[in-house]
Amino acid sequence: MRNQIPDTPGTGRFPALKETDPGLPGQAIFRPADLDRLGNTRLGIYAFGNGACTDDAGHTRLHLLEVASHGYLVIVPGSFYTGPGRIERPANLPRLTSIDTALTRHQQLEEAISWALKENQRPGSRYYGRIDPNAIAVSGFSCGGLQALMNARDPRVRTVVIMNAGLFVDGPTSMAGMTADKSLLKTVHTPTLYVLGGETDIAYAAGMDDYEKLTHVPAAVASIDKGHGGTYWEPNGGKAAQVVVKWLDWQLRGDATAARWFKGADCVICRDPEWTLKTRGLD
Repeated sequence: MRNQIPDTPGTGRFPALKETDPGLPGQAIFRPADLDRLGNTRLGIYAFGNGACTDDAGHTRLHLLEVASHGYLVIVPGSFYTGPGRIERPANLPRLTSIDTALTRHQQLEEAISWALKENQRPGSRYYGRIDPNAIAVSGFSCGGLQALMNARDPRVRTVVIMNAGLFVDGPTSMAGMTADKSLLKTVHTPTLYVLGGETDIAYAAGMDDYEKLTHVPAAVASIDKGHGGTYWEPNGGKAAQVVVKWLDWQLRGDATAARWFKGADCVICRDPEWTLKTRGLD
């Protein structure tokens, strides 16, 4: 059924598209379709790890198109094996058989950031001079959230967004070729947002525990009772995509209006009964 859901351009000022770029093999891109319409707006970078660490870049395409439509260059590992314009997955690639299967690597998020920054400086690139090198986020869904945390130490990163994910409360977290424990949180050096799916989200306890332990940086956790599947497949990525965009606009662009979604007793999220919000160090 999800294969039949059409791509949507997002609700932002810059209708978005998805594509691959021969200069970045093994990864896929979501971006504003008409880069000339950006004007003085420079693209932020949003490097995103897929759920299950899959190599299907269409896995959360509605969410990612929404983010891109607000002026972000979104890069994810893989290619488009589901949804409109999908290609046949090569038979020689490994199949997802368990939580241990590594279809993508956490290093691909770092590689995506490096590629984008080089394109920003390369004359002739469509991204030449269009990217803000000080507006970089790493993010990911479920297993992809661990990929994001593995890259949180990168000094180029300005914020981290972890979605329906968290490090296991008891013992190390091992999946898709990665192993980490709660000490990984000490490498986080930027404001961090967790987006969880309520108590029915299999990652809820782990994500909440991460938040409680993440005391050395400003942090927030927003939870909505949607389970582990979140709102990715709701129109334009649903309410979770809205919250992510506002967080990015605040943390990467200093947007004071976006900040009001998270700050103060009368914050926008606070007034929505579907959300539960906890914050630390944001004021």
